[in-house]
Amino acid sequence: MGPEAGPALNGFAHRQNRHTREGDVNAMTESRAETPAYPWLKNYPPFAPWAMPIPAEPVYHLLENAVARFPANACLEFLGRRWTYAETGAAVKHAAEGFQKLGVGKGTRVGLLLPNTPYYPIAFFGIARAGGTVVNMNPLYAARELENMVKDSEIDILVTMDLAITYPKAVTLLDTTKLKTLVICSFAAALPPLTSLLFKLFKRSQVVPVQTGEHVVAWQQLLDNAGNPTPVTIDPKTDVAVLQYTGGTTGVPKAAMLTHANITANARQVASWYGGGTAGNEKFLAALPFFHVFAMTVVMMVGLEFGGEIIMLPRFDLKDCLKTIDKKRPTVFPAVPTIYTAINNAPEARKFDLTSLKICISGGAPLPVEVKRAFEAMTGSVVVEGYGLSETSPVVCTNPTHGINKAGSVGPPMPGTIVEIHALDDDRILGIGEKGEICVRGPQVMKGYWNRPKDTADVLKDGALHTGDVGYLDEDGYVFIVDRIKDMINASGYKIYPRMVEEAIYLHPAVEEVNVIGVPDSYRGEAPKAFIKVRAGMNLTEAEIRDFLKTRLSAIERPAQYEFRDILPKTMIGKLSKKELKAEEANKNTNTKQS
Repeated sequence: MGPEAGPALNGFAHRQNRHTREGDVNAMTESRAETPAYPWLKNYPPFAPWAMPIPAEPVYHLLENAVARFPANACLEFLGRRWTYAETGAAVKHAAEGFQKLGVGKGTRVGLLLPNTPYYPIAFFGIARAGGTVVNMNPLYAARELENMVKDSEIDILVTMDLAITYPKAVTLLDTTKLKTLVICSFAAALPPLTSLLFKLFKRSQVVPVQTGEHVVAWQQLLDNAGNPTPVTIDPKTDVAVLQYTGGTTGVPKAAMLTHANITANARQVASWYGGGTAGNEKFLAALPFFHVFAMTVVMMVGLEFGGEIIMLPRFDLKDCLKTIDKKRPTVFPAVPTIYTAINNAPEARKFDLTSLKICISGGAPLPVEVKRAFEAMTGSVVVEGYGLSETSPVVCTNPTHGINKAGSVGPPMPGTIVEIHALDDDRILGIGEKGEICVRGPQVMKGYWNRPKDTADVLKDGALHTGDVGYLDEDGYVFIVDRIKDMINASGYKIYPRMVEEAIYLHPAVEEVNVIGVPDSYRGEAPKAFIKVRAGMNLTEAEIRDFLKTRLSAIERPAQYEFRDILPKTMIGKLSKKELKAEEANKNTNTKQS
């Protein structure tokens, strides 16, 4: 950060500038005699210079630096129990030695099948220090999905918990894959003593008995050592820290290879954006799961970069989240729009004090302007919309927390990041205001897809990641997302972007949530269909929404069909999901043809 940042993060800026420039900001900026005249530089935040140094470092340096600076500060908080930075750092060393004794070395893949608990960050950094690669896995995946991931990533060791939702599925993998070892963490052992006792008494059905043996190791066994792991030489730019599974730009699940440098770069980029944040004093609320790249970087990694306290919720529950904000006073709350919407619409939210929140980054889905304004009015915080992908570790752009914040935009590119708009037909770079595919260059862009050279070549062309998203740059260099290429609706040759239809529908005060997909149409080939959830206590008819949209969308953009639902399908992090709706419509069409 530049000197204009004031006292807020001077310690962070000073430490960052002590590093050598080897690997800083990327060859793309080093190769130029002066900073290029990109449009976003006209109004770039003074506290986060676009050409700031971005050293390439191992991911565990983020924790080690914070341990050295704030040893007595709270690092992790889980349901009332706290771990200081010194305690967390020591636990990571024990975990690293334990993993090495299990055979983890350079490049060994280790799966983390964990909800948000202290085990996740300790295991994550223990694996990284041992030289291994973390494979993030969703605890709610079905056994078949987990089996496919284990086989594809060639996982040797899996860390999970003694919970009914995880352990039985994990055990089956020992028989169906080449998985060698399970490391089992005790949920009760992570709780404060009294809470742990109550959990054992009243939540027995959620825990399953674990029999340790040759292939099953208890977490405490893993940590039972001197805490002196063998040093491993890491090349941050080439060594893979995380395999992050994603549908990518083709919809086929594959693992993005995120290097150590990718992740540390993105943590520094995002941390620089928090103008006004104070190192050693911020509290980050982890309501999103760490196995998702958004929370992994923007909550865990950035939280450590600040030397902040990371307050973990095992899952998002509205009432628990409100109580946590009221009682534990977090200052930073990254989330998806549906979480902010749920809080806005909860009558009981007014009973809680939410004013500790200062900065909220919204990602994963479009943020309706009304949701942003309502949440800011309730909490006094600043809510900014960002944009990213698993392939970019994940953040590409974010509206500034202090400065020009454009509604409907995802902001300018992060420091050291270049966004280009490429034509959909011939890949030429387009000008200001022209719509095309968003392409990204920067230190956070992945190394490629694990064991998928063709997929890698398809999206990484001449050093630019082709995102599969359609958007444009305005005259200030702010990025506007139009839609996913694969979600575009082709109606009689006319391209309809579901996001633009959704934004128009959101303008109706009775609409709480909406999701638009393309469905077969006998006349136009394909037409929009809107799925709408109405706000509690309000009414909305199809005739009313059709009339409302007459002046807000062209005739061809207006949905041909509407369906009102009490609940709309969502992904594991709370994003509205088109995948399930498309599958439902496809089944309907199949059944119709068969009948």
